[in-house]
Amino acid sequence: MAMPQPDERILERAPQIVTALRGVLPEDAVIDDPQETLAYECDALTAYRCAPLAVVLPRTTAEVAEAMRVCGVMGVPVVPRGAGTSLAGGALPTADCVVIGTARLNQVLEIDTDNRFIRVQTGVTNLSVSEVLEPHGFFYAPDPSSQLACTIAGNIAMNSGGAHCLKYGVTTNNLMGATVVLTTGEIVELGGAELASSGLDLLGLLCGSEGQLGIVTEAFLRILPRPEGARPMLIGFDSPEVAGECVARIIRSGVLPVAIEYMDEPCLRAVEDFAQAGYPKCAAVLIVEVEGSPDEIADQIARIRAIADELEPVEFRESRNADDALAIWKGRKSAFGAMGRLGDYICLDGTVPVGQLPHTLRRIGELSKQHGLEVANVFHAGDGNMHPLILFNANEPGQLERAEAFGADILRLCVEVGGCLTGEHGVGVEKRDLMDVQYDAPDLAMQMEVKDVFDPTWILNPAKVFPLQASAAHRLKAVQ
Repeated sequence: MAMPQPDERILERAPQIVTALRGVLPEDAVIDDPQETLAYECDALTAYRCAPLAVVLPRTTAEVAEAMRVCGVMGVPVVPRGAGTSLAGGALPTADCVVIGTARLNQVLEIDTDNRFIRVQTGVTNLSVSEVLEPHGFFYAPDPSSQLACTIAGNIAMNSGGAHCLKYGVTTNNLMGATVVLTTGEIVELGGAELASSGLDLLGLLCGSEGQLGIVTEAFLRILPRPEGARPMLIGFDSPEVAGECVARIIRSGVLPVAIEYMDEPCLRAVEDFAQAGYPKCAAVLIVEVEGSPDEIADQIARIRAIADELEPVEFRESRNADDALAIWKGRKSAFGAMGRLGDYICLDGTVPVGQLPHTLRRIGELSKQHGLEVANVFHAGDGNMHPLILFNANEPGQLERAEAFGADILRLCVEVGGCLTGEHGVGVEKRDLMDVQYDAPDLAMQMEVKDVFDPTWILNPAKVFPLQASAAHRLKAVQ
């Protein structure tokens, strides 16, 4: 995960760059004190750290545009940053860059339940969107596990999903419009309150582009009426592969739960120690949630129970009330925090076809023995979005590198069985050098040509997404 050396010519001009930024922005919007910029030296991929040259925290789209204009004219790299919850190093700065953060862009601008949208600044947190909609009887569907902290800006950058994306889709399925600042400082509007827009699908291109094309400052989000009711159930199995088979059979049956979540035995142990959720002692647990009217819920539960019974579960627990439902979800919602108590871990994000879950889980177990590191699996099973957690000791020399090698093998496995490198965390720095596992040279070249259009000088989010050698060769060819 090497990062390029900083441009000494930019570092030498640091005082002039900061002065130029202060000349167009409010006094408190620019941070260059080395003690304060340390807070931005990494995101949730904490193994790699580098403090930026400066940090800009604007409050309006116009201020973002002014900052981008200065950086564009002065040739300074820019790293867009939401809440810094990226697990793939998507907001990792370089020493010669300016971080433009969206934290102060935190206003809800409009709620329109008749036309089913909410317009927000993109620094609002994911969870706060649904909280402000709750009195209106509506909600925003994408719900990443980090929804308490992660922001809409990062959700759009990485096309985030969450537990309920099986039924409602990921961010791109719920994004209707965006205000975007380009590298020139130009402000453009894509999409809007309408359900469909004419012309090229630039909004679809933007969502999931990882800050490579522009900075999104405002967004129109699709909102949905709250369902009449919802009930989760917990199903325990003595085998991870059998649990994976149960997921595949549920999907093949035509039943569409709102969520199917998976946790294996190492994760269950950590969760019980941390949250005392009352989960059974077994090899794997599924949490399956269905929603609708009472009759619809009863029918779906009966069909899922029939599928599970064929596979001889060790436990099948239905929620009967709100307290039961909270208890079933309690452990899953605290899984990542619980695993953190066990030590250091790398959280991966590969996606596989649902029918390949049993094989993939078996191979991950084999790779765990091969690399000599424990792995816990907790993920969105309904759409095959896996999140293996590789445990290692960062204080033991060589263990980080072993964990990274293990992770690379898991991601190669995901592609090998017909899946892809990422479902919602993005490529960032973590998977950058694996992109040629999924894409051949012409595919990567086409993606880089798209970036050329939006960011011809390649100042946005440097050293992310594209393998360094491939991007360097592409840029050299472009100037010849």
